[in-house]
Amino acid sequence: MHTLNPRVFVSGSKMTAALLCFLLAGPVLLVAGSPVYTSNNGTVPLVLWHGMGDSCCNPLSMGSIKKMIEEEISGVYVLSLMIGKNVVQDTENGFFMDVNEQVSAACSQLARDPELKGGYNAMGFSQGAQFLRAVAQRCPSPPMKNLISVGGQHQGVYGLPRCPGESSHICDMIRKALNSGAYTDLVQKHLVQAQYWHDPLNDDLYKKHSLFLADINQERVVNETYRKNLQLLEKFVMVKFLQDSVVDPVDTEWFGFLKSGQAKETETLQESTNSFYCNII
Repeated sequence: MHTLNPRVFVSGSKMTAALLCFLLAGPVLLVAGSPVYTSNNGTVPLVLWHGMGDSCCNPLSMGSIKKMIEEEISGVYVLSLMIGKNVVQDTENGFFMDVNEQVSAACSQLARDPELKGGYNAMGFSQGAQFLRAVAQRCPSPPMKNLISVGGQHQGVYGLPRCPGESSHICDMIRKALNSGAYTDLVQKHLVQAQYWHDPLNDDLYKKHSLFLADINQERVVNETYRKNLQLLEKFVMVKFLQDSVVDPVDTEWFGFLKSGQAKETETLQESTNSFYCNII
């Protein structure tokens, strides 16, 4: 299996600095994290998945990133995933649509796209990063060649301090719902952020009721198909923001998390009990 452990530090707060950091480092990440060209000098397609409160085509974020990549890499096909029929639905689904259904919808889009039949590279931003990892684990056709995670919350979150711009009122509502019962069936089914909410003080409750994260992180049973599919990746590059003001704890961006039973000390993946990923990453 090829190396799956490149890690990158990026300074700056998450939502305000993400685009700037990518514009500066994006071409480097693409080259370092994945082969841009095929053996016959064709370009490898790139699939993008946006983060919370964003959409596939926002001209100030994902739209700019897509355009920049297309200008930097001549002839590259870039697909920025839209979950829903339009941009409004895509944004709303990032808050309220069952993550497993989102991943399934993404897999269907990828399978139907003739441009991707030979394989593709993938780059996910914030929650879009762990969603794309789920795609890699669940949907090996067409094949994902390389995955770049930009601030992805791979061990979940235990805090939602704020949201940017017009989404702030939505995040206030989400915060109240998470505090009142993140693992109730209603909240789990209809609130995206609850599906990767990881409460270290209630680890058994999390493992039992988490609809999405506990499954893709193999915390109930080990799914050998997930293991084999993830090992098909050539490289898995994780970008961590040093001064992240949204993701808590920030170590989740490198697959670390809070030690079970308390909410202050963190541990790396290698120090944790998640042997499934310790053996892969």
